[in-house]
Amino acid sequence: MGQGAFMTCSALYFTTVVGISVPQLGLGLTIAGAVGLFAGVPLGHLADRHGGRETAALLIALNGLAAAGYLAVGSFAQFTVSACLFVVLERGGRAALQTAVAGTLRGADLVETRAYLRAITNVGVAVGAGFAGIALQLDSPAAFRTVLVLDALSFLVAAAVLTALPKVAPVAAAEGGAGQPRLAVLRDRPFALVTALSAVLSLHAVLLEIVVPLWIAGHTDAPRWMVTALFLLNTANVVAFQVRIAKRVSELPLAVRAVRQAGFVLCAACGLFAASSADGMAMAVAFLLLAGAVHVYGEMVLSAGAWVIGFDLAPADKQGQYQGFFFSGYAASAMIAPTFLTATVLQGGALGWLLLGGLFILAGLAMKPVVGWAERTRAPRLAHSG
Repeated sequence: MGQGAFMTCSALYFTTVVGISVPQLGLGLTIAGAVGLFAGVPLGHLADRHGGRETAALLIALNGLAAAGYLAVGSFAQFTVSACLFVVLERGGRAALQTAVAGTLRGADLVETRAYLRAITNVGVAVGAGFAGIALQLDSPAAFRTVLVLDALSFLVAAAVLTALPKVAPVAAAEGGAGQPRLAVLRDRPFALVTALSAVLSLHAVLLEIVVPLWIAGHTDAPRWMVTALFLLNTANVVAFQVRIAKRVSELPLAVRAVRQAGFVLCAACGLFAASSADGMAMAVAFLLLAGAVHVYGEMVLSAGAWVIGFDLAPADKQGQYQGFFFSGYAASAMIAPTFLTATVLQGGALGWLLLGGLFILAGLAMKPVVGWAERTRAPRLAHSG
């Protein structure tokens, strides 16, 4: 809820209250994204060694203090430093939280819980955005600062709630691992390639945030309120169906199949978005709604498959660093997506949409042999531990 409120108001707060220009805001966020890109790996390693629950609670509480630090920002340099600190702690807290979840749950329960978390997160973000609407309406520095205070407090409350999870002792390092590097994930080439393919598929995540609104405004006859309609359609479907879909993806072969299916489904969504440029408002609205429905289905299937792959390929004693690295693929995708998708889709039109759809299919198809490679590299370890 806190982050939903902050994301809704942050751009206006920094540009109108603090006085940072829009280009400076974008540059500062880009720098912060680059600094925090792999922060989840070493901080996830701390969670592996010291316990996911405790590490996650500490990092999330510190993340709250970093969020409060935005209140003291008065220049571009201060904003950039604060954003870097915030992103580093956010990435580390996310990796540690996944370590806590992996240490508490197993198998189908683990994936189902991730689905519940995603559904509840969507509800929280929507509620927070609704509260932020009050601050936007008031449009005063005090209203924006109130949102920042509530956001910082939300982190502290979340950290306290985490302490109610069962205490799980850190998983002991695997036998024969004395000669391995501490951050072994950085040398795991199959997992790196799995993460890269996941990053390609994650390009879909920014479509509704950046590409589709600009596409609707500049390439279709659809009314502007369709942007809001597609967001509501996406959120409602994730809340209603993400858990149900995740329950069907409980093991690695099913997860690989789900990712492959998601590649084709996301490609179909791209084709429908491209078709929305047809003349006439009714046709544009119809294609956009159909594209939005197909897109969110592909998104949910992909999420369920990626969760299983990310957890199952990670050694039990290194879940934190592996989850931190796996999420770095999503973070890298979010960094390059605005520039890449603007150049391909918004400038390339229908051809750009088809190119993006082709990338989704190729990444989905490539996941099976790459996951197979990753499994083979783990076979000796599994045999040794048995």
